Amino acid sequence: MESTDGRGQLLAISDLHIAYPENRALVEQMRSTSDDDWLLVAGDVAETVADIRWALELLAGRFRRVIWAPGNHELWTHQKDPVTLRGVERYEHLVAVCRELGVTTPEDPYPVWDGPGGPVAVAPLFLLYDYSFLPQGCTTKEQGLEYAHGTGIVCTDEYLLHPDPHPSREAWCRARVAWTERRLEEIPGDLPTVLVNHYPLDRHPTDVLRYPEFAMWCGTELTADWHRRFRVACMVYGHLHIPRTTYYEGVRFEEVSVGYPREWGPRPGSPGRLRRILPMEVQAGVRGTAPGVGRGGGGGR
Repeated sequence: MESTDGRGQLLAISDLHIAYPENRALVEQMRSTSDDDWLLVAGDVAETVADIRWALELLAGRFRRVIWAPGNHELWTHQKDPVTLRGVERYEHLVAVCRELGVTTPEDPYPVWDGPGGPVAVAPLFLLYDYSFLPQGCTTKEQGLEYAHGTGIVCTDEYLLHPDPHPSREAWCRARVAWTERRLEEIPGDLPTVLVNHYPLDRHPTDVLRYPEFAMWCGTELTADWHRRFRVACMVYGHLHIPRTTYYEGVRFEEVSVGYPREWGPRPGSPGRLRRILPMEVQAGVRGTAPGVGRGGGGGR
């Protein structure tokens, strides 16, 4: 347990996408309000290792602790990146970069936040997806992908996110889920948790997608009960580019993404605002953008 002497905030952000100059400028402005603040980064920092390192190093110098969970963009083997590692080797390389910077990863012991709203175990997760969030009327991955190709809404992961040495992305997902489940079961039963994953643990946040077929690349049914099983105080995620607060079966879900500059106009508030996870905001309820906006607008997600 890392003591905060009862001070500080547990803050969160995701989908920084710093290849966009506007997004990089937002990251340059991000600062803690206290020497005791922690920052959760729920994936999609950037596509190149150099950009990922730049952003995490900057943030690690400004927050007492930075906790990172990878998104799909970090795992792309992109033609713009001189680091050509694929799959597990790429992920392990990013973990090594984070450890060099002092950033907590899904491979590290879960830290305990004992500041305001704590104590809670903070668990960054790396789970991927297994195509089980199928479009209506589809019963298999193959049917789902055929439908998605027919609509033109196909995630770029299909071309750039390689599962090596696993035979498929869904096989990698299932291996990660099984390994992570064992680790979460080791957390003491009297300790609440904050789970941080790039994708929501339950399908319900994808119900507002403009293109419902994009949900196939948004998580797995294997984690649908984790918010109950693991005493979740808050489930922090990104990926959908629909920043909002929802409650599901009494559990708070926070989508904390920055997203792309073209998406900022319709939203209330300033882009890049760090979201406070603990202590909880005074005003409870549902906050966010109107249904039908956000993720699923093309293959770049």
